[in-house]
Amino acid sequence: MDSSTLVDLCISDENEESEANDVKKGAKHKAKKHKNVGNRSSNALESRKCKSDVTDQEDSRVDESSLSSASRLSPPPLCRQFWKAGNYEIGLSKASIQNGKNHLRVHPMFLHSNATSHKWAFGAIAELLDNAIDEIQNGATFVVVDKIFNPRDGNPALLIQDDGGGMDPEIIRQCMSFGFSDKKSKSAIGQYGNGFKTSSMRLGADVIVFSRHNKRKLTQSVGLLSYTFLRQTCHDRIVVPVVDYEFNTSTKTLEPLLSHGKENFSINLSMLLQWSPYSTEENLMKQFDEIGTHGTRVIIYNLWLNDDGNMELDFDSDLEDIIIGEAQKLFESSRLSKQITHHHIAYAYQYSLRFQAYLSILYLRLPQNFRIVLRGKVVEHHNYANDLKFPEFILYRPGGNMEAAIITTIGFLKEAPYVNVHGFNVYHRNRLILPFWRVVKNVGDSCARGVVGLLEANFVEPTHNKQDFEKTSLFQKLEARLKEMTLEYWDFHCGLIGYNQKKHNPPVPVPPQQSLLLDSCLEESALRNHCSTNIDSISHVSARRPEKSTDYEQIEPQQVFGVKRKSRTDANDVQHKPSDQPASGIGNQWQDEETMNLVQENKKLRAQLLELENSEKQLDLKVKQLKGELEDVQHEYKRLLAESEAINMIKEEKT
Repeated sequence: MDSSTLVDLCISDENEESEANDVKKGAKHKAKKHKNVGNRSSNALESRKCKSDVTDQEDSRVDESSLSSASRLSPPPLCRQFWKAGNYEIGLSKASIQNGKNHLRVHPMFLHSNATSHKWAFGAIAELLDNAIDEIQNGATFVVVDKIFNPRDGNPALLIQDDGGGMDPEIIRQCMSFGFSDKKSKSAIGQYGNGFKTSSMRLGADVIVFSRHNKRKLTQSVGLLSYTFLRQTCHDRIVVPVVDYEFNTSTKTLEPLLSHGKENFSINLSMLLQWSPYSTEENLMKQFDEIGTHGTRVIIYNLWLNDDGNMELDFDSDLEDIIIGEAQKLFESSRLSKQITHHHIAYAYQYSLRFQAYLSILYLRLPQNFRIVLRGKVVEHHNYANDLKFPEFILYRPGGNMEAAIITTIGFLKEAPYVNVHGFNVYHRNRLILPFWRVVKNVGDSCARGVVGLLEANFVEPTHNKQDFEKTSLFQKLEARLKEMTLEYWDFHCGLIGYNQKKHNPPVPVPPQQSLLLDSCLEESALRNHCSTNIDSISHVSARRPEKSTDYEQIEPQQVFGVKRKSRTDANDVQHKPSDQPASGIGNQWQDEETMNLVQENKKLRAQLLELENSEKQLDLKVKQLKGELEDVQHEYKRLLAESEAINMIKEEKT
């Protein structure tokens, strides 16, 4: 698809001059002119074809008679409270038809309604950080979250900036369009092509994006998605002004990229200067000085207010943090404020981005050279599995599928039993989706107090706002299994933190081969997740028989490994546990079959390991060989250089 069809804001030739002047005069003059002149200029504004309208996503001309860019109503005042900002009346406009087909047009109200998928402001910030994390594959080493000031009015604005690969003119248009995503990697967090729009519009009414791309050629682009602009100019479709610049290798300067004409560039630039925080092109270009050679700078301004008329994001209460003031007040006014529980990360993440709160646990693993910088200070990455005491590691196989097997870590918080916290941190593709998810609800007698787990569930799909999972049968089975896991862990371990032991766990035998394989699986999972959990400290494996299996596989025998016991543990789980009793009976038959499968899997893993080790040795030899060749070339270069200098000296003597 041609990038020019993604963003289209131009006017027809006969109305070029009048419309350009109209844009510069502002919203009040626009409304007055609209009342006096009708739809003549607004139709022209919509019908001209270039690259600023996000809704023109088909490569065809728009019939001028079928469009109207503004309703007949005067511009309504923009409410600064997010949940009320979508309440305004809109004028009626006809749907356009091109070549006998209906032409989709998206009204600006969709920006607001689309953003309501984020009930929580921090969820929107996380969505923007995901884009920076996905840029790690393009060389990103940091993402900055900070407060800056809007130079036009002095109000606070939210800055999110990374040093990734940046976006070229085509990609920035896709970013500001709906449903475009080129993230095909299985490790990429973003996948729907909607996150930037929902998250930025949830945090503020307007967002301006600066991006510098320096791969094949140096380009830099500026795009503006402004709810204020669309409301005040009474547009009935989403319009996004974008301008591009390209480095001229001949003049060694950045020059406007006029792919669709100089007039088109001028009109887009005039809109940017009128509605963005920067009133001159010089100030606009200075923002690229902050980016460097490549990267993206996102500035969200006209931030939303809460019901009290205060900023929803509080930058002033803690100069090293960003706080959701209303949520903090709610906790401080409750009885939790008198308990250590209130200060625990399981509650603090809901209102604080700070050092040991939401951003520290947002990603399961981060490269050592990547930093999240919040208001000038690096956020310390926190793997919660390292805080658990008396941990157990359970191999969970959804549907009995060994290839989709995951390691679930469960244990007591180091503060247990003094904090009333329990639940699971569930990640998907490295990103935290459900923090401290309470799978056990409405329980008394302090049941499950302090029991916390962690897992990465890539076999279920998150919702679009990445704050929950789709309620599929696979997810429901996972929820049921985690609940059983929590209750079982409590029943057999609550005595370790001072409660009366409910059940005693008899030891169960496991053959050495099975133990070796599970250790191998655990080690592989630990390496993949960069977890620092000490796998070597656990030396045996046991399988527990449930009363009712809640997963796909069902184990019929009432005796597994010769041990009778009612338990909630799933037959598809394999768990680390000390054991020394012999196995007998029907359990041996099941054990032998399971052992053979595990041994075969172990052989495959070891073969892959040997293959990787051999590849590493070959690469090392290749590196040494290339270094030797490089040294030889350098010596030869020096020799030739010396000969050349000697020849030049001889020539000078002869002359």
